Amino acid sequence: MAAETGSGEVDNLAFEMDEPVKEKASKTSGSSCVAAENNRNKPTYCVTDVPPWYFCIFLAFQHYLTAFGGIISIPLILSEGLCLQHDSLTQSRLINTIFFVSGLCTILQVTFGVRLPILQGGTFSLLTPAMALLSMPEFKCPAWTQNSTLVNTSSPVFIEVWQTRIRTLQGSIMVASVLQVLVGFSGLIGFLMRFIGPLTIAPTVSLIGLSLYDSAGEKVGSYWAISASTMALIILFSQYLRRVPIPVPAYSKTKKLHTSKFYLFQTVPILLGISIPWLICYLLTIYDVLPSDSAQYGYLARTDVKGDALSEASWFIFPYPGQWGMPTVSLAGVFGILAGVICSMIESVGDYYTCARLSGAPRPPKHAINRGIGVEGIGSLLAGAFGTGNGTTSFSENIAALDITKVGSRTVILLTGLIMILMGMLGKIGAIFTTIPTPVVGGMFLIMFGVISAAGISNLQYTDMNSSRNVFIFGFSVFSALVVPNWITKNPGYLETGVKEVDQVLTTLLTTHMFVGGLLGFFLDNTVPGTRLERGLLALEKLQLEDSGSNLGTEEVYNLPFGITSYLRSQSWVRYIPFCPREDHKSQSEDSIVSQNQKSEDNSPIVISQVSL
Repeated sequence: MAAETGSGEVDNLAFEMDEPVKEKASKTSGSSCVAAENNRNKPTYCVTDVPPWYFCIFLAFQHYLTAFGGIISIPLILSEGLCLQHDSLTQSRLINTIFFVSGLCTILQVTFGVRLPILQGGTFSLLTPAMALLSMPEFKCPAWTQNSTLVNTSSPVFIEVWQTRIRTLQGSIMVASVLQVLVGFSGLIGFLMRFIGPLTIAPTVSLIGLSLYDSAGEKVGSYWAISASTMALIILFSQYLRRVPIPVPAYSKTKKLHTSKFYLFQTVPILLGISIPWLICYLLTIYDVLPSDSAQYGYLARTDVKGDALSEASWFIFPYPGQWGMPTVSLAGVFGILAGVICSMIESVGDYYTCARLSGAPRPPKHAINRGIGVEGIGSLLAGAFGTGNGTTSFSENIAALDITKVGSRTVILLTGLIMILMGMLGKIGAIFTTIPTPVVGGMFLIMFGVISAAGISNLQYTDMNSSRNVFIFGFSVFSALVVPNWITKNPGYLETGVKEVDQVLTTLLTTHMFVGGLLGFFLDNTVPGTRLERGLLALEKLQLEDSGSNLGTEEVYNLPFGITSYLRSQSWVRYIPFCPREDHKSQSEDSIVSQNQKSEDNSPIVISQVSL
């Protein structure tokens, strides 16, 4: 889902591999699989393993389709704040750009970052403050841009209207991403995580989804029948049919021609759920069943609402930095985006541990985590420069896909990055996505944003929710984060200090729901007296120990490629660089200490249910 905050329990394989593939896996996976041999959850292919080329291609496309819904949602939502509702051609270019940059950042992360099979994509953490910035009086869209009959997409006046807004977003994202680069490569992320517990994460993440209820509601209400069918299909495929296999023809040397099981509904439920209503809307459009008058209810369900974007779009485009002009910087935008960047970093650290467990890698060392956060910052810097209107972060949905396929090879994710770059260069692909009817998008949003909200709340499982302290902190943080932004939006004139820049910063921050909720949760959790067990900090520590308790391998999978690690280890100054791998002579003893600590905690009353973050 968007998100990077999706949470769910995954039980089944999405694809039942043929015997030769299984045999090859058993021969090649020993190099990087560090889980015990009798572990039923052991990946078939681990981080450094390379599956057969045809299996790599299949899994790479699966990862691309898994990320599809979350990635295209971001430019579709941003288009409202950028005054682009009636400019489908520019929307398609934004979709192409975000796919291109996501693929580029994925390759950077897997090659030079944390080096785990982790996909990079747009983040809803930055979408919320971006929409708060664009809702400020000086950035509100002129009334004429809301009327399709008055919009001339080639007019210099209209082009300046939307490019002014996206250039401001670009500059703000680029400046804010510098903080992430510094926090990552300096090693400060480890220090910050000491003060961030479940009672900070839960309100922050849940409010990302809750704050987007208005955008989802408007789209769903454009034609309830189509929206309801979209929601019903996504629920049917993702919840009721996810364990129902589809027989597909397969061939192996031992079994010859036979059928194999493919869990289609579990793999791409969102894509299937929107494709069928999309097709129905197309048929209703060409047979003129849906109204052709824009003033009538149901008009937005037509697939030709946005004109001839598909025919006008170029076959090939090449996104490049500064394609919308020179970025500008807004102080209010920088502070708002910073709140999203901090939230994104917190989520990514949790994703690294989960990804390492599911891919059979040892627990990520500090230098790998520092490098991963730093490279994510570079990715957001690139996203700002290219003009996606967003940043990049780790995609939790694709981490869950590792548990489905039991394939944790980073070669597959590298190939996924290449596919995303290719798709980002095909202009017709982006144009096709802009023809998705508004009520279909609304039905998808209702599912996705609801799951994002629930994923945030699920962090409370690590805390003692029988504690009145924790109930108060979470309830007060979330409710205040809904009330304060709503009041300020309705009463913009009350927040005046006499300094325009300060007013803009305060307005942006206090109308960003996740900032208000996260700040209150952070402050109260670190000041109101409570034990570490009560706050959920001990449970998180134990969870990390359990993730690494069965890992018996070395940290070589996190080494930099092309002989960089060998060169760095020969330099004495490397020990002072937080993101550089170095020879650790205490690794074996520390591993035994971790193992002993885990054994000593086996009698602890804390019970943690593993979920895919």
